[in-house]
Order: sequence, then structure tokens, then C-alpha cells
Amino acid sequence: MHALKERILTEGRNLGNGILKVDGFINHQVDPGLMDACGRELAARFARVGATKVLTAEISGIAPALTTALHLGVPCVYARKTRPITMPDQVFLTLAPSHTKGRTVELIVSPEYLSRGERVLIVDDFLASGQTILGLARLAEAAGSTIVGVGTVIEKTFEGGREALASLGVPVAALARVTDMSAGRIVLAD
Repeated sequence: MHALKERILTEGRNLGNGILKVDGFINHQVDPGLMDACGRELAARFARVGATKVLTAEISGIAPALTTALHLGVPCVYARKTRPITMPDQVFLTLAPSHTKGRTVELIVSPEYLSRGERVLIVDDFLASGQTILGLARLAEAAGSTIVGVGTVIEKTFEGGREALASLGVPVAALARVTDMSAGRIVLAD
């Protein structure tokens, strides 16, 4: 994913405290061509796991999850952070700390769209501490689904997320791996 790495290095900003700002192409303004390429690559990496659904968290995970689902030919479900009135009273709900929001957020999925027997690929924009992804895994497990993999656009290797996900026992893939953000730098793995 040379194009993704180039964008991180040229447009990404290290805001300190482990915050990597990529708002210009992933998190606020989305580059559809780049997200399509990311989705295509994640779909290729997970083509053999037999996913029947892609699951992500609202809002920044939607673009890469949607394009991954498109290339896999499966539906994409996103965990909401607030329950709309259109959602049934009985939902799957968990809490997860948000590093960028600086607080704990709710993750909510309707049982209408995630159910027993689904094979779930979790896709998100970042893998940092792994707490949001573990929250998504809890939702999938509560629904009786099987988690078959985790794909992310960017991994911050120094925050321990990959190690936190080891308990899931599934393949984990990141399209770009940030290995160091000390002293205002952004260093990517080869």
C-alpha cells in the first residue's frame, strides 16, 4: 500500500500523545479512491476466511469497512455510538475506551443485522490499543457470531493493540504500520 504510506508521511500529522491526524484522507474528508484501494487490499488478504459480514465502529471505520465488504461481496454492519429510535429495544451493547475522544463510548448493534452463525471480519481505520476492536469482538460474540479476522488501515505498533488481540486467535492485518511517533516523528515499517 505505497499510496497509503505516502499519504500518511506527506499529509499525516503527529499531534502528540499517540494521536495521528489523517483527517484529510481517512477520518473527516475521505479519499474514495484510496479507500477503494484499501478495501480491495483488505479483501484480498482475507479472501479465504469465509466472512459473511464486515463489522466496524461508527464513524471512521465505515469507509474502509464498506469498501472491504464491497470487494468481498458481503454486507457491512457498523456499531452505532447512540441508539436511534429505529433500533429495537433489545440490542447488543458494549463499552470501549476511545483514545481520540478521551472517554468511553458505547458500541451498539441491532440483532437484526448481526446474528448466530455469521462469520465476521472486523475492519477499522486504526489499531492502537485494540480496545475498540475488542469491543466489536464482544458484540459479535454476544450475537453468536464467529470472528474470522481483523483488518485495519493503520496500526500503531507501539500501543500494544496486536498483542491485545492475540486472545481472539484470528489473523490480524494492517495496511500501514506506524512504529514510532516520538519527538514529533511518523515512522512507518517497511
